[in-house]
Amino acid sequence: MWDVVVIGAGQAGLAAGYWLRRAGMSFVMLDRGSEPGETWLARYESLRLFTPRTHSALPGMEMQGNPDGFPDKYEVAAYLKSYASRFELPIQWKQEVLSVTKERDGFVIHTEGEELRAKKLIIATGPFQRPRIPAFSAALPKDILQLHSSAYMEPSQLQGGNVLVVGGGNSGAQIATELSGSRETYLSLGQRPRILPMTMGGKSMFWWLDRLGILSARTDSWIGRALRRKGDPIFGYELKQAVKCGKVVLKKRAVRAGSSGMELDDGTIVSVRNVIWATGFVSRYDWLRIEGAMDHEQAVIHANGHSPISGLYYVGLPWQTHRGSALLTGVGRDARAIVQAIINEEGD
Repeated sequence: MWDVVVIGAGQAGLAAGYWLRRAGMSFVMLDRGSEPGETWLARYESLRLFTPRTHSALPGMEMQGNPDGFPDKYEVAAYLKSYASRFELPIQWKQEVLSVTKERDGFVIHTEGEELRAKKLIIATGPFQRPRIPAFSAALPKDILQLHSSAYMEPSQLQGGNVLVVGGGNSGAQIATELSGSRETYLSLGQRPRILPMTMGGKSMFWWLDRLGILSARTDSWIGRALRRKGDPIFGYELKQAVKCGKVVLKKRAVRAGSSGMELDDGTIVSVRNVIWATGFVSRYDWLRIEGAMDHEQAVIHANGHSPISGLYYVGLPWQTHRGSALLTGVGRDARAIVQAIINEEGD
């Protein structure tokens, strides 16, 4: 019987492992991948974080290099690998969790190879689990190449001709900007993008957001509620410049598809040869077989990472407690609070 089992060894799981190690608890971490940082290496080649190194590190270990510089995906992956090694975190790799059930004295976790039991359970699988692609994508002709942003690596993957990138987040903006260098590129957005600079006055934008208290704005505060309504801005002026030069053409939200191409919210139709779906992800918890843990939409029920199920906790959920909860810069704060809650519960 472990004190704690952590499901997931990405940035959220590693942060939880750090605080569990410091607390002296017996714990093990399970991950379906094969090494730390693996999911970062699977992202597109040109990916660069919009958080500087000062805001891209986990607790207890700084990220090497210019603190005001912006790391790429290889640096993040190498950092996470070093982090797991430095703190000797007990990770079992290639362990797909098949089911989690609750018993009176704890949890039973089944993987393909074994059964584990734990008094407490931390789920740290993060928000990026299953690509979200609209159902109407199936109506596009078969000769149009479709990729989700999680499967996109570089422009050479696409077939000849123009491309429509659907989705207005930072990934969609970066991918559209990159593709515009070699082909006619459209970017489909639900609303006009809010664009912020990467740096201002010699400091990163995240330095300013931190100083102004925006980065740490709590989910239930009026600032937090306002930020959630507005959605995330796009960091960096690359997209703005590409639009100004006519290299990226902004389009309305994609709402339907058919043999003629993609129909937009304003009724126009765009005929393209390639579509990149930068439409985010949906969470996947079909293995969590505990009554009362999820709502009717199969979303986990929690308050600041605390499940109504005794002993069940989460780390790494978007806006779990504050703006940075799912980011490298903020996940350590939530992990510490969850581990402290476990310690307090053990002491009662």
